[in-house]
Amino acid sequence: MVTLLGIRHHGPGSARSVRAALEKLRPDCVLVEGPPEADALLPLFADPEAIPPLALLIYLPDNPQYAIFYPFAEFSPEWQAIRYALANKIMVRFMDLQQRHLLVAHRPDPEQSPMPVFPSSDPFQILAQAAGYSDSERWWERFIEQRRTTEGIFSGILELMSALRAEAESLGQNEPQNLAREAAMRNIIRAAQVEGYQNIAVVCGAWHAPALTHLDTDQADETLLADFLRSIVPDRRTGSSTAQPAVSLIPWTYDRLARRSGYGAGIDSPGWYEHLWQSESSIVEGWMVKVAQQMRAEGLEVSPAHAIEGTRLAETLAALRDLPLPGLPEVEEAIRAVFCFGDDVPLRLIYEKLIVGQRMGKVPLAAPTVPLQRDLFAAQRRTRLEPSATPQTLDLDLRKPLLLERSRLLHRLNLLGIPWGRLQLASGGKGTFHEIWHIEWKPEFAVNIIEASMWGNTLLEAATNKVQDEAGRATELPAITRLVEAALLADLLEVIPPLLERTQSLAASSTDLSHLMDALPPLINISRYGNVRQTDTALVRHIVDELITRVCIGLPAACSALNEDAAQKMFVRIKAINRGIDLIEGMGSGDHAQAWLRTLTTLATLSAGHGLIRGLASRLLYDAHADDETIIRMSLALSPGAPAADAAAWLQGFLHSGGQAMIHDPALWQLLDEWVLSLSEASFITILPILRRTFSAFSDPERRQIGEFARNAGSRLFSTDEMKLDPVRGEKALALVNVILGATNDEER
Repeated sequence: MVTLLGIRHHGPGSARSVRAALEKLRPDCVLVEGPPEADALLPLFADPEAIPPLALLIYLPDNPQYAIFYPFAEFSPEWQAIRYALANKIMVRFMDLQQRHLLVAHRPDPEQSPMPVFPSSDPFQILAQAAGYSDSERWWERFIEQRRTTEGIFSGILELMSALRAEAESLGQNEPQNLAREAAMRNIIRAAQVEGYQNIAVVCGAWHAPALTHLDTDQADETLLADFLRSIVPDRRTGSSTAQPAVSLIPWTYDRLARRSGYGAGIDSPGWYEHLWQSESSIVEGWMVKVAQQMRAEGLEVSPAHAIEGTRLAETLAALRDLPLPGLPEVEEAIRAVFCFGDDVPLRLIYEKLIVGQRMGKVPLAAPTVPLQRDLFAAQRRTRLEPSATPQTLDLDLRKPLLLERSRLLHRLNLLGIPWGRLQLASGGKGTFHEIWHIEWKPEFAVNIIEASMWGNTLLEAATNKVQDEAGRATELPAITRLVEAALLADLLEVIPPLLERTQSLAASSTDLSHLMDALPPLINISRYGNVRQTDTALVRHIVDELITRVCIGLPAACSALNEDAAQKMFVRIKAINRGIDLIEGMGSGDHAQAWLRTLTTLATLSAGHGLIRGLASRLLYDAHADDETIIRMSLALSPGAPAADAAAWLQGFLHSGGQAMIHDPALWQLLDEWVLSLSEASFITILPILRRTFSAFSDPERRQIGEFARNAGSRLFSTDEMKLDPVRGEKALALVNVILGATNDEER
């Protein structure tokens, strides 16, 4: 006997119905829709350390980027069927078309769904529209997922799907891949029967169930499969592929289970579905309590009364809509009205944290992995840094051994193309001993780890080999210095000496000033981190000293006659060099300030220099308190004879770091004010975008203060105390006014 249990992937109502049906059937074999290549991993589903959501990862070892994921959540019917079979020592297997054929033929997108719920035409939409629902998911949830009884549900689903498939076939909407998959499923069912299993339960997507009722088509199925395989690989001579995929079990997240991630069998609300699965009663009440707890955790004022009134409103809406119990639309409307007072902003927080959810699964240690993955697991345990789908911020004090080890781990992963953490701030005013990281684990990192395993079996070995490879292919000084900095931060001590020798050689032979300038900031950072990273940076300091001297000598010539694009690039480089020299002087490890200030003075007065560069140099000198001619430079740059565009560029360079100079120096403000007033309408319109871009970078308090200055300046224009009147011209004006007013005698005047 074969019993077909047509389900909706990741549907909690379907999962509950499957458990009940299996308890009643007591089958001797359970076949679950899934990749046959993963049969060997089925025992892991019963491991107490296996915490969903998890996903089967199927990939080609020689091309790991070509992979397919099969996700499972706790409320997935497939997960519950497998767990039931393993707990009761029942034979359980996957059934589907072997994925090796599709991997070799199509090289699919890793986010492509391997198990679509329905064909792309979605015939359920017809039923949903007929029942008055906007989409098929809401219809399925109302009539299937929200059923509190399971009696007769699978026979009803089978009858409904049979009618829908007949309609789809009449319209020619059956996809060849689906037909091939169903032929492969029938073959696996027949194989189980041949092995002597008498009571077989088949758990599959509802759409496939009618196609599995007729099992006397073995010859036709073989022909269908052979034709399909030849169609996806035209030159295929046999019906199978020789490439054998590897299979692993990896952590998954609710965010990747959601439909918005692009997963074809995804659902809109994994967090809500988890709540439905775990709650046998008081579903709405429990959800409102979770919402209240989350909002209070975010600092929002919420009381028990909100939860009570929210529950009442959701239940009232369900009654008005003739629903057996409130669904997610009713709950969302109640939350928006009661908790958020009609504001969608707090509701978006609830959507991310609760409705979708930030849960991440955990893989048992017995799961097959590449050696690099095992080394990463060990490093995570050693540093007590567990992967999480919830974004976190880490403040690492590098003077503490544990936190220094965390920093090295994150830097090594970044070198290997696994961006678990992103460095946000290296110092942030806390000195050279702090790093600020934002970390968030993503499921696709599992593929990145497999790809990175080509470099070595441990993180240290893999990162070292990759840096050596990149260094061997690098031909420009900035690329080498960036590698030196990355290797130092990742504590790859073996590669640092040869990289520094390569850096010294390229620095000595390089004549491109832009390359020298781009190479300096990483080298300065290396000097900066040397003490905390326990690295000898004497050679680095020698290279830095040499490069700064060469930059100071060559920069004025390099800044002559620059066009707009070149000036913007040089603007960025000069700011980076200035920050670096400030750091060096702050460490007391160099005496470059005077040479740099002389270079800035030359740039500020460079007649052939771009206005942006001259303005930047003037501002850097002003901030360093090294120039008492700022007002003179500004008056010359903003003089009436200067082209408006060049003056605006000078102003943009001068004000790049904020408006404090104008706020605290009235003379500078007066010069700017007079220059703006002197512009013609055409000139003002021409330079307005530059002015807007410049002032938009100011902080809100700075803009408010500048606005007050502008208002006060306007009022001073009409102050008689400051105005110098011309009596002769005034008499003429008064005479005209008298005529206009009709004044004829002295009294009237």
